[in-house]
Amino acid sequence: MVKEAERLFLEMPEKNVISCNTMIEGYSRNGQVDLALDLFEKMEVKNVVSWNTIITGLARVDRIEDALRIFNSMPEKDVISWTTMVAGLSRNGMIDDAREIFDRMPVRNVVSWNTMITGYTQNMKLNEAFELFEMMPERNMTSWNTMITGFIQNGELKKAWYLFSEMPYRNSISWTAMITSLIQDGQNEEALKMFSKMVAVEGLKPNEATFVSVLSACSNLSGLGEGQQIHQMISKTINHNDSETLVSALINMYSKCGKLSTARKIFDDGLTNRRDLVSWNGMIAAYAHHGFGLEAIKLFNEMQGFGFKPNDVTYVGLLSACSHAGLVEEGLLYFDELVRDRTIQIREDHYTCYVDLCGRAGKLKQAYDFIEQLETNKASATVWGALLGGCNVHGDMNIGKMAAEKLIEDELEPLSAGTYSLLSNIYASSGKWKEAAKMRSKMKEKGLKKQPGCSWIEVGNRVHVFVVGDKSNNQCNKVVYSLLNDLHENMKKVGCVSNNDLRMDEERG
Repeated sequence: MVKEAERLFLEMPEKNVISCNTMIEGYSRNGQVDLALDLFEKMEVKNVVSWNTIITGLARVDRIEDALRIFNSMPEKDVISWTTMVAGLSRNGMIDDAREIFDRMPVRNVVSWNTMITGYTQNMKLNEAFELFEMMPERNMTSWNTMITGFIQNGELKKAWYLFSEMPYRNSISWTAMITSLIQDGQNEEALKMFSKMVAVEGLKPNEATFVSVLSACSNLSGLGEGQQIHQMISKTINHNDSETLVSALINMYSKCGKLSTARKIFDDGLTNRRDLVSWNGMIAAYAHHGFGLEAIKLFNEMQGFGFKPNDVTYVGLLSACSHAGLVEEGLLYFDELVRDRTIQIREDHYTCYVDLCGRAGKLKQAYDFIEQLETNKASATVWGALLGGCNVHGDMNIGKMAAEKLIEDELEPLSAGTYSLLSNIYASSGKWKEAAKMRSKMKEKGLKKQPGCSWIEVGNRVHVFVVGDKSNNQCNKVVYSLLNDLHENMKKVGCVSNNDLRMDEERG
């Protein structure tokens, strides 16, 4: 599009300030800031829009020094000029400079105030943001939503709720922000209740962000029925095939609810030329979640065939798929491929996947040596936890003990019941019963209790929850435990009973 615009622009017999400003805007929005700057400098006549457009373009690509230089040389500035500079400085972490510009503004409007408040929240200066919010001569809906979102993004949920309750009126953005905060806090059921209130009581129309949030809540709850209802609502209000973010949210929801075939159908129904990397990553992650490693690899290759370059998220899904499917050698090869690709930032999730792959292959010493050579800030609790899990599977007491010490003594996870429990299991599998009992005693001393395993199933619109060791469900007790005992006996006959049985008996006692 910009090439066609450029051709028409160059063919114009006479160019005026409006046509030049339009071309500068086109170059800027397409990331061609040098061409925009070159055209701006060649303009014989400029108006304030010309200056504002080039400043905005430079600030957008973080060329803040150039933007500031042009801003300071402006013959006249309007409120947009000042506000643009405040936004650019804030986005580049120069929040004190942004405030200095804000304070020098001869005239401010509500957008200027909102921009400065957003800058403070983005730079985690909530006190300054709220102080400015309270000083505002007038507030609009954006002012309230900006401050509420700032509190939520910085984990101040109580303050966000207080502001929400004080709002004179609310829109779908306000409600979506609070729904998202509930999901971030693990209150998925409350989030769905709030969504129902927003639609049924307040009569507000959900936007795309609202639907993405509530689909996430359904995913977390494995709430297929609720997810299907929301899918129907989406189909009646917007065309989800036009939004890759919504398509990915639907794929994730159906995958987490066990409907992988439906997830794949939604992926396939989207037009190939409209798929973006987010959709491909979502489908690869869905296969990973269900342990379909070969299908994930096939889709990964297909994605590259369509010209999409994998990013860090793609590799997390691919490595997880290989790990869950036991495709160890393939996973290690893909990790090597990732390391060779200097354009992708390797992060904690990739290291965790690598250690998990090594652990499944029994290459525990290799995994340990790998973690040891990582920088301190990259060898996180998750990475060491993956190694400890591998040691538990293979009964490697020595490396398992070292991994547990890193987690406990280095205070990565000093109060994790799971760490003590896994180390106890490793000792037990090696016949070190005293050491195993000692770990259990330490757990009791510190008041740590391992969260019991929990699963649930929906039958006839009723959800049945099962927790390890819980015999309160009298209706199902006889049938369930009878089936479990039969399965256990059959496993013994074919030699499939692991050391976990010893640990189960120990915990029962």
